[in-house]
Amino acid sequence: MVTTESDIHWLTVPDLVGALGISAGRVRRLLEDRALLAVRMDGVLKVPAAFIRDGEALVELRGTLVVLADNGFSDEEAMHWLLSEESTLGVAPIDALRAGRKAEVRRVAQSLAF
Repeated sequence: MVTTESDIHWLTVPDLVGALGISAGRVRRLLEDRALLAVRMDGVLKVPAAFIRDGEALVELRGTLVVLADNGFSDEEAMHWLLSEESTLGVAPIDALRAGRKAEVRRVAQSLAF
């Protein structure tokens, strides 16, 4: 499956409260701790549903977000990279993460340092 930003199902903080079964404060803590990544769309924080699996934040995401931030990616740039097809992976990085290819995704992310 190839993910494109145009066909992403986006979740708001209230959506995440329901999906994760936690408080809005805890959702915000996940965002602060970089366990999840959100971008503002029309003034509203939104997270791709692909960042959630089995009622929890995708565990593989946090380390990848740290690598991207350490390499100079803004949140918007990191979101775009995660959701866009990456030629060296053959799929969008989020799809590769969900398929268990964490080390490969992080290796590619590391090579993209600004």
